[in-house]
This record gives sequence, structure tokens and C-alpha cells, in this order.
Amino acid sequence: MSKDWNARTKMVHSGSRRSQYGEVSESIFLTQGFVYDSAEAAEARFIETGEDEFIYARYGNPTVRMFEDRIAAIEGAEDAFATASGMAAVNGALMSVLKAGDHVVSARALFGSCLYILEEILARFGVEITFVDGADIEQWRAAIRPDTAVVFLESVSNPTLEVVDLKSVSEIAHESDALVVVDNVFATPVFSRALELGADVVVYSTTKHIDGQGRCLGGVVLGREEFIRGPLEAYMKHTGGSMSPFNAWVMLKGLETLDLRVRAQAASAQAIAEALEGHDKLERVLFPFLASHPHQAIAKAQFEKGGTVLSIDLKGGQEAAFTFLNALEICIISNNLGDAKSIVTHPATTTHQRLPDDQKELLGITPGLVRISVGIEDTQDLLNDILQALEAV
Repeated sequence: MSKDWNARTKMVHSGSRRSQYGEVSESIFLTQGFVYDSAEAAEARFIETGEDEFIYARYGNPTVRMFEDRIAAIEGAEDAFATASGMAAVNGALMSVLKAGDHVVSARALFGSCLYILEEILARFGVEITFVDGADIEQWRAAIRPDTAVVFLESVSNPTLEVVDLKSVSEIAHESDALVVVDNVFATPVFSRALELGADVVVYSTTKHIDGQGRCLGGVVLGREEFIRGPLEAYMKHTGGSMSPFNAWVMLKGLETLDLRVRAQAASAQAIAEALEGHDKLERVLFPFLASHPHQAIAKAQFEKGGTVLSIDLKGGQEAAFTFLNALEICIISNNLGDAKSIVTHPATTTHQRLPDDQKELLGITPGLVRISVGIEDTQDLLNDILQALEAV
């Protein structure tokens, strides 16, 4: 496989495995098991599994492996393990390396399910968790200790789009030999530089941009081969969080158009954010590449584009936000993001509903906050739809 290909070419061709029939579209191997020519062959495969040999779909599958190889090539990672969902990926990346008595430092601004894994599951099993303001490097420096095992963060937080200085955090973490695990879903594999900036492990919910058309759940963990095929694979294959072959095939098809979709979405998101800034119905517009964003310089140093998501904070709180949501004609109300369709979400009453009010306030998740995941529709049509909905407020 050529290492000189650009990312868009890798998204179409990397990792392909063709059968004897020479199919154009990747094959779906819908099988949970594999047949051996002899008892001796079965014994040999359980001792050592070759690159194109498989034992059981929970351990690996040809279609899933194609997806893993392709996404690893795009990300610049040594290897990848595909999982049943984005949260299976987060859970696997953390649980596979942590034990009772370990210490984790995490950014406070996280998706609700990530907080649950840290605060409820890991804490229940004796892992000590310290939360910090992700944007404050001095808080990271003060919290990371010689015995810190893992540092966890979202490169861009959900839903307030806080940007963490990943390079600086990684340098501090590596001084203590801590593993840096980054949920990189908002940055996307198209605009990501997480491994280059020092991350050891990168996690994606492939449900988002990689599928990009609202069809399947999935996740992936990327990093060094010794981690992926060591503790992570052992944990995932024994706990059952692997990706199904059909979903892997859908993700392969999603990768073929990922670059085209995400670049179009990011251009629209930038244009819409710029057009909305200063609108008299809004308290603020949050988008990493806006000059008004407090972390714009870091965002531009870390990402090629500002991403596909913006958040707006309406004057008038929840009532104004609900009026706005209900007046939209193109943008649909749902709780996903990264889709070809534009999606709006009210985090305070949906994705982050279970957070106590004081935590919502601390994270900036106000009653008027609306997250907008920009799709591939015409930019002007989307802007017109948002503006007419604001007029209804």
C-alpha cells in the first residue's frame, strides 16, 4: 500500500481486501465463525493468528479489518480496533489499561456518557478521578501527578466547543508517563492532528461523520500496535464490544465520501457562524474559528478547519430555544451530529439533561444553548432557515 497517497485517496482504497471474485465494492463477510481445514490447522490458528486469518467475529472479521486498516491509514496510526459504538470505544480505551488505585486526570467538559464512565464506573472500581478546566493548562499541570496513569479529554468539547491545547497537555502528561486518550469526534479524521500533537490513543464515534448518514452505530480506537493488539484487543474481544461486519461495511462506504462531506459541512458552518455573530436574538455564537472564540488561536494551530458544529445561545432561555427549534423547516431536531442532514439539539434538556444545574452552569450549558450540526444542504438555504426561525423568537 502506497504511503505517499493523500488522505482522500486513502479513504477510498486503503485496507482493501478482494476475494477471488475481484469485486469492486468491499465484501461483507456476514459470518460469526470460520472453518479450518483440519484439527491441526485450528490448533495452529489459536496459537498464532496470521494477518489474513480469523477465529471468531468477536475477535476479528475481514470486513471489519478492512475498515480498521483504512481508518488507521487516514489517521496515521499504527493500528485500530473497531467497536460497536463510540461509547464502547471510550470505555474500552480506558478500562483496558486502568485498575484499582490508578489516577486519571480528565477535562471537566465531556459528553454525559463519558462522565458516567469516569464518575460512576471507574470510580466504583477504585480509580481516582480528578477533573480540570480543559482550557487551563496550569490546572492540568497541577493535577497530573507522577502516578497519573491516563489523561482523558475531548479535543473539542460537546456542546460548548471548548478547545484543549492538546500539544501542551500531552507534553505535561508524558513527563509522568501518562497515556493521553483523546475523543476526537468533533475534529473529525479529516481535520485531525491528534497523534502528531502528542495523543497516544484517539477515539471516534463512527456513528457521527464517518457514517455520516444516520444509519449505523460504531466506534474505533486508534494508536500504537502494542496497545491496540495488546490490552485493548484482549479487553474488547472478551467483553464483546466489537463492531458488526455489516456496520463495518457501512463505515467503509462512509469513508469514501468523508473528505468531500466534511469539507463542505465545515465551509457552511464557518459561513453560518460568521453570519449569525452579533444577531440581536443571540447572547453568543460559539465556533472555534471565530475571532470571538477564546481558543481560536489554539484551534487554528491544531485543526485545518473549524469543524462542522456551532452552538448558539438564545436570549430568553429555554422558551426562546424551543420556539427557535420548532420554527426550523430544514434543520431537524435530533441528538446526533456529523450527519449529511443538519441537526439541532437542545443539550440542557437532552444529551446533558442529567447533569446537575451547577455543573451545567460551570460548563456553560445554558437553557438557551442550541447545538447546530451543519449538514451538506445548500449553505444559503440553511442560513435562511436559521434566520427565519430566529425571527419567530
